[in-house]
Amino acid sequence: MSADNHFTVALYRVAHSRTGDKGNRSNISVIAWCPELWDLLVAQVTEEAVATQFVSRHPRRVTRYLLPHLQAMNFVIDDVLDGGVNDSLNLDSHGKALSFLLMDLPVEVPEELRVHLAGPP
Repeated sequence: MSADNHFTVALYRVAHSRTGDKGNRSNISVIAWCPELWDLLVAQVTEEAVATQFVSRHPRRVTRYLLPHLQAMNFVIDDVLDGGVNDSLNLDSHGKALSFLLMDLPVEVPEELRVHLAGPP
C-alpha cells in the first residue's frame, strides 16, 4: 500500500461484467459491486484505460456509455474480434471471453473503500 492509503486491485474486485458481440464489435458492461465504488470506476475505467488494456487486440475505437442510476458503464469496442466470430480463425474470439481481459485492469482503491470490495480481504 502506498503512503497515500491507496492500494491496487484487479477490476473484478470492484465490479462485475456482462458481455456480448456482434460482428467485429465487442460490447462489455462494467457494473459496480455497490454504489460506493461508482465514482472510482468512472474516474479510472476510462476509454483510454480500456484501449490500453486491449492494445494487443488492436481496437479501432473504444466508446464508453455511463449509466449512473445503475452504477454501470457500457463499452463498445470496435474491430477487436479478429473479423468477427464467423470470420476469425481464432477458436475463442467471442466477445464474452474478452470480459476476463477487462476484469484484470488494475485500479487504485482508497483504504476506506476496502470493505466494499468483492473477494477475500
